[in-house]
Amino acid sequence: MSSSVSRISVVLEGVDDSDPEELESCTLALRELLLEELDVLDAVLERAGRAPEGAKPGDVIALGALAVTAAPFAVRSVVQLLQTWIQNRPVRKITLAVDGETLEVDALSTADQRRLIEAFIARHTPSQSAVDTEARTGPDEPTPGRGTAGQD
Repeated sequence: MSSSVSRISVVLEGVDDSDPEELESCTLALRELLLEELDVLDAVLERAGRAPEGAKPGDVIALGALAVTAAPFAVRSVVQLLQTWIQNRPVRKITLAVDGETLEVDALSTADQRRLIEAFIARHTPSQSAVDTEARTGPDEPTPGRGTAGQD
């Protein structure tokens, strides 16, 4: 991943008997938890794509949806927090999207789901060696061992 930030779309899907107010409350609580517990840059309520007739477009929120902005290394922490948070909540499923790839996390953690989650995280977080190299050289400096053209 080459970007210095990741945008993680998080969509909560309520259980069959949950109401919109309950889902909204869960979404707001999750937002607060993400901001308080993790090193995320921002977590905002997502806007709905289309406003109902008579509503102001800027005021329409997509129910159960957050846009989380974080450094790429924080993707793992966000996913792990969501896995834990979904337990004992009136949320059946959380859908995450990073760089156009989606992952669904549900309250029942199976071995297959854990493998899918680990593979998803690996694809969307920098390797530890890349993090270590950037920490040593800084984001705008060349990586050691990689000269520029025309230098001896």
